[in-house]
Amino acid sequence: MKTAIKVVVVLLLLFNGLGALYGGLSFITDPSGGKLQIPLSYLEHSPFKDYLIPGIVLFCVNGLLSMLTIVTIMIRHPFYPPLVMLQGILLGGWIVMQMILLQTFFAPLHAPFLLIGLALVMLGYKLLIGKAL
Repeated sequence: MKTAIKVVVVLLLLFNGLGALYGGLSFITDPSGGKLQIPLSYLEHSPFKDYLIPGIVLFCVNGLLSMLTIVTIMIRHPFYPPLVMLQGILLGGWIVMQMILLQTFFAPLHAPFLLIGLALVMLGYKLLIGKAL
């Protein structure tokens, strides 16, 4: 059972992490959002004039940290369950902040990633309490 949970967690982290690395790098290399066809007008209610800072945060927090968490799972580092939970919290926080700053809820994007964040928190907790038993 624990192995199945770890496989699901790794797949969720890969999905989140690879997408965040791609999206973040796209925003870093083209802060106008043109590479991803995302208009700057989406940022009108945010403190950002372009996508550079959000791209850096996306790349590091959801991209690199997801990949680091996968590595900790693969090497069986004892601290991986809290890292899985942390990544879920950060992903959920990223989506909530995005909805607040953009003043919109885009269900095809926001809902799945909120669910992934919640799943990571719950599965990380399950892995954590499983280690204590």
